[in-house]
Amino acid sequence: MTQNPTFSPTAPGVLRARPLAFDTFRENVVVLARDSQVLRPERLRGARKVELRAGGVTLQASTMIGDAGLVAADEVGLPQPLFRRLGVAAGDVVQLSPARPPESLAAIRAKLSGASLGATEFAAVARDLAAHRWSDMEVAAFLVACAAFMSPEETLDLTRGMIAAGSRLDWGARKEGGDRLVVDKHCIGGIPGNRTSLIVVPIVAAHGLTMPKTSSRAITSPAGTADTMEVLARVDLTEAEMRRVVDSCGGCVVWGGRVNLSPADDVLISVERPLSIDTPEQMVASILSKKVAAGVGRLVIDLPIGPSAKVRDERAALRLRKLFEFVAARLGLAIEVVTTDGAQPIGRGVGPVLEARDVRAVLAGDPAAPADLREKAIRLAGRVLEADPALPGGRGEARARELLAGGAARARMEAIIEAQGPSPIPGRLGDRAHEVCAERDGPVTAIDCLRIANIARLAGAPTDAGAGVDLLKRVGETARRGEPLYRIHGSDACDFGFAVEAAGVDSGYRVAK
Repeated sequence: MTQNPTFSPTAPGVLRARPLAFDTFRENVVVLARDSQVLRPERLRGARKVELRAGGVTLQASTMIGDAGLVAADEVGLPQPLFRRLGVAAGDVVQLSPARPPESLAAIRAKLSGASLGATEFAAVARDLAAHRWSDMEVAAFLVACAAFMSPEETLDLTRGMIAAGSRLDWGARKEGGDRLVVDKHCIGGIPGNRTSLIVVPIVAAHGLTMPKTSSRAITSPAGTADTMEVLARVDLTEAEMRRVVDSCGGCVVWGGRVNLSPADDVLISVERPLSIDTPEQMVASILSKKVAAGVGRLVIDLPIGPSAKVRDERAALRLRKLFEFVAARLGLAIEVVTTDGAQPIGRGVGPVLEARDVRAVLAGDPAAPADLREKAIRLAGRVLEADPALPGGRGEARARELLAGGAARARMEAIIEAQGPSPIPGRLGDRAHEVCAERDGPVTAIDCLRIANIARLAGAPTDAGAGVDLLKRVGETARRGEPLYRIHGSDACDFGFAVEAAGVDSGYRVAK
């Protein structure tokens, strides 16, 4: 039998766009009628996804079948994320066809079989992740496969691929008379309450260096820098808005996902978060791809070491430091890795609203502000300021202390907050509270960072900004039987109940007899 040469099983059909009022979060999903004029359900059995084309934009999406008149036979239902990404209006023409699986999916099978990938494969993976061509299941399989083994060269190639898949900022062309000295500081995470960036940025900006701080949302912690800053100001800025803030204030604290810096990383993070996956290789690729894309020239990495931190001992810290240095050197990024004490939480608040409270107190010079948060922020800001060739060597920390104590840092933070705009979320604590008390008299000998972070997340942080843990006792302080060790805050009854139950099983505090 001779086949019609013009026939193609994947030839696109045409449907009208219908926006649907529900959110599928990161994933692209379309809704088709069971009697769709273009793609019947039986045609999709061999193809898990469809390809959509509209106005020069091509995307892939998973398919759901709608009954009871949710969409008409000549319509394609577009949930909010996909509706925005396609850039269409209601009733616009959208072309659909069964999608061919991305060739980059072969990388999953290769990694699962123990193979090493090259630059070409990682570049393709990053491009398809940024274009939302992979499902969450496929992203999860890739993350698990890479967690088993990744060489330093693979980490470098993944980082380069992630940088190339998004935008890159160039700050040098924005200032006459030479390039700006663009600096940044980043913590690898794992220590609850460690919100030093919100103090370092205004100190450094007040000194005169440029610090365009971009941050991801929290992955495994109860709050990330962007989550906490959002209590104080808007962080969902466009690139033009971000440039305006940096030009006027010398620094900013924004969510990196909106400015399309390493967008593949945001896709990976969205799956890492529920799986609690945060391997050294993915961590290095995530951090360095974002910093290079943001136009940073010098970076200080805060690497906490502690029994319940991400990095437990000096040997693991050395391995991670060398991986950071290996990748950064080949990307042309000057880097300094600073090891810090990660034996217990920093500050008192754990969760966006509580951590923002501590930051405000430090910047305001409040005598009751957490001394450990203040001193660590001064130390890290000092290391960043050492990049200034006009500052005498060894003067960085003293200069940081001057700017904080004299009120310059507070004034600069207020200017940044005003420039970024008002926060879109309520900045208040949850209306539910529960105190976790000591079961005996004695000194507090240890606080489990991972356990406290888990309790704060169970309470609802960071999704619920007002949820978290307020620490009332620190290591070395004496507790009396029945005296509160910390207070759990939350809003949702179910989440709050989970947190209280978890604290009852293991409070995370160790009180000696």
